[in-house]
Amino acid sequence: MRRTRGFTAVALSAMLLMAGCGANAADDSDDAGGAGKGGKLTVLSASTDINFDPAKSQNLAITTLGLVLRRLTTWDIQPGKTAQVVPDLATDTGTASDDGKTWTFTLKDGLKYADGTAITTADIKYGVERSFAAELSGGLGYHKGLLIGGDTYQGPYTGGDLASIETPDDKTIVFKLKAAYGDWPWIASMPAFTPVPKAKDDPKAYSQNPVASGPYQVSSYQQGTAVTLTRNPNWDAATDSVRTGGPDEVVFQLGQDATVAAQRLIADSGDDRDAFGAGFVPPAQLAQIEQNASAKQRLVTSDAGALSYLALNTRRGALKDVKVRQAIQYAVDKSAYQVATGGAAGGDLATTLITPGIPGRAEYDLYPAGESGDVAKAKQLLAEAGQTALSLTLLSENDQQSLAEAQAIQQGLQRAGITVTIKPADETTVTDTLTGDKPDFDIAVSSWQPDFPSANGNIQPLFATSEIGGGGYNISRYSNAEVDRLIEQALATTDPAAAQALWAQADKRILQDAPVVPLKYNKNSFLHGSNVQNFFVAAFPAYPNYLKVTLKNR
Repeated sequence: MRRTRGFTAVALSAMLLMAGCGANAADDSDDAGGAGKGGKLTVLSASTDINFDPAKSQNLAITTLGLVLRRLTTWDIQPGKTAQVVPDLATDTGTASDDGKTWTFTLKDGLKYADGTAITTADIKYGVERSFAAELSGGLGYHKGLLIGGDTYQGPYTGGDLASIETPDDKTIVFKLKAAYGDWPWIASMPAFTPVPKAKDDPKAYSQNPVASGPYQVSSYQQGTAVTLTRNPNWDAATDSVRTGGPDEVVFQLGQDATVAAQRLIADSGDDRDAFGAGFVPPAQLAQIEQNASAKQRLVTSDAGALSYLALNTRRGALKDVKVRQAIQYAVDKSAYQVATGGAAGGDLATTLITPGIPGRAEYDLYPAGESGDVAKAKQLLAEAGQTALSLTLLSENDQQSLAEAQAIQQGLQRAGITVTIKPADETTVTDTLTGDKPDFDIAVSSWQPDFPSANGNIQPLFATSEIGGGGYNISRYSNAEVDRLIEQALATTDPAAAQALWAQADKRILQDAPVVPLKYNKNSFLHGSNVQNFFVAAFPAYPNYLKVTLKNR
């Protein structure tokens, strides 16, 4: 998920960052069958826009787009269980051949769009191809560098078809990859693997008027105000194991201030009893909820999830020296950063790169500095590196929360004699600077939620040499040939346990070079109305499962 503070496979602040604990358990009063059907569910969102074009979306399989659009595969997300990739439109999660370089999928019988026409593999091929078009940029693009010919393909509008995607018949699709890739079933769950009928494609209008394959279709789109979803009459629950299709109608109220939305949900009156908030509950409202027994029962707080970290520009001045970067590991006051982001309720202190809830994650601490740091050790390492007056520029978004986080980092480093100058800028400037080709910064606070539950999603996008500049998220500009080889080996490993061991090895090897300081695994809290049920969050991803939410029958 893409991210400065708001980088996230989906911006963290835009579409619910959650993972389960305590109050997150599902309400079992109604099941996913006949009970809990009907009603109008309302989602209160600070976003002013929802982009339903799968080529341009970073939306996860279990959130907004998953209500309207199905993919080749999808995610089975249940409380208390590890996330699993499962068939969606396909009959299985793919069959690998050619030593993992070729993947074949077969569609289920009887699949239809909302208009009654049949879903074919040609539509899925076209959906993937259009994601390469320059005018449809911005979506998750892992597949683009994996498919043969993907590096130069320009999309169907100007570049014809992509030969490495074959459709021998209406129900069979074959993907030919440049190298073995064990996580391809997860890749096939991303938005680009949504079927798009070529005859209905309008690049300018598809974002508001997609052809529905899920249980709902977009019936009304009021820019900046509301989006209304109503039932897709041709969705067949017998072909869909992950979507409940509970409410008759789902309305996204857009442009909702987080504080106002929280107050509405605390009050729990009228239609707000059938609503939930798509944004974090602000700290002031969290304190208020603690004193409100009814609201407290409806508060959902995540497990530790997305990683917040301090990125160190490894190609800049004194930060080229690994000993200086290791000194910063000891100098940072993680407890002060934790306080600035909501205290213990806002997350657990971090020491590794792979986030909790990811299979194969190993717990370790290469820099045992305690919660507030080890200033003496930091000063020792700086002296050994010949740095007696180190000055750094910290690039930060120019909002109250981001600046508070930057100041927590600043005060921690100052204890070790490191002068930190905070350089505030707007979100677009910060993102362009961090991911572009002119990295005019020394350090920056960032956060990252993997786009799919594999350690691949933690390591490759942030630390592979190929992800430096050009919009990539290796914002530390970190390059290590040994790490690149580990990444390539792990990517090509089709046995999950073997791949997980390689990712864990890469995690530790990267931190030996200290290109980032792990700060915190984020927790967030969300509130729902009293009639909302089956609103749960699993260990991963750190989002609620929209596809299971129902309303109480009354």
